[in-house]
Amino acid sequence: MATTTKAAAPAKKSTGFTGVKDAWIILVICCAIAYAFYWFVLGNPDNFVNGDRNGHPLPGNLMGTVFKGGFVVGLILTLLLTVTVLGVERFFAIKTASGKIKLAKFTTDVKNAIKAQDFAKAKDLCNKMQGSVANVVLASINMYQTVEGDTTLKKSQKIAKIQQAHEEATQLEMPTLTMNLPMIATIVSLGTLTALFGTVLGMIGSFQALSAGGGADSMALSAGISEALVNTASGILTSWVATVVYNYFSNKIDKLTFALDEVGYTIAATYDSNHTEA
Repeated sequence: MATTTKAAAPAKKSTGFTGVKDAWIILVICCAIAYAFYWFVLGNPDNFVNGDRNGHPLPGNLMGTVFKGGFVVGLILTLLLTVTVLGVERFFAIKTASGKIKLAKFTTDVKNAIKAQDFAKAKDLCNKMQGSVANVVLASINMYQTVEGDTTLKKSQKIAKIQQAHEEATQLEMPTLTMNLPMIATIVSLGTLTALFGTVLGMIGSFQALSAGGGADSMALSAGISEALVNTASGILTSWVATVVYNYFSNKIDKLTFALDEVGYTIAATYDSNHTEA
C-alpha cells in the first residue's frame, strides 16, 4: 500500500506581543477617556468667561474653543485616540512578526543556505529570527525534507506540496499581521464623515441664530460657527492620522509578504534544480 506524505511540522508560535484581538475593548476605553477629556479638560470652567461653559471661551483659549464644537468633538477624539492606540498596537505586533534579524539580511542568508541545501543552517536562522517570516520558512523547509524521502510522489507533486505548505503557513500568519487594520481603514472614512456631521450641526445652529435676528443672538451664531469649524478641523486631522497609519503598516506587511514569496520560490526552485526524477 502506498504511504502518504506526512504533513509539514506546524509553524512555531510567535513569541512576544502578537496583538489585541478584541479591538472593540480599545474603542470603548478610548471613548471613555475621550469624553472625560472633553468634559473635564476642554470644558474646564477656567477656560470660559465668568467660568460659564455656556458662555464664550476666554480670548485665545484654544481648549475652550474646541469644547464649543459640541458633543461631536468627543466622537472625533474617540476616533483619534483609537487610531493612535491601534497604531502603537500594530507597531509592536508587526515588529514581533518581523523577527529579531533584519528582514533583508535574513532573506539573503536563508536563501543562500537553502540553495546550498544546508537546511541545518537554514533552520538555525529561523530559530534565531523567530516571528511570522521564520515560521513560514520553517514550515516550507520541513515539507521539503518530508517529500524528499517520499518515493510515492512525482517531482511535480513534491514541488506542489512544498508550495502548498508555504501558502498554508502564510495564511496562518496573515491574521496576526493584518489584525485591526480593517478598523483603522474604517476610521479613515469615519473621521471625515463625523467631521461633516459636526459641521452640519454647527451650521444649523448658525442659521438658527441668524433666523432669530438681532445682536442678542451673536453668541449663538458664533457658537454655531465654532462648532462647524472645530469639527471640520479635528475630523480632517483624524482621517489624516488614520490614513498615514494604515498606509504605513500596509507597506510593512507588503514587504513581509514579498520576502515570504521570495523565499518560498527559492525553496521550490531549489528542489526543482537539485532533483532530476520525473
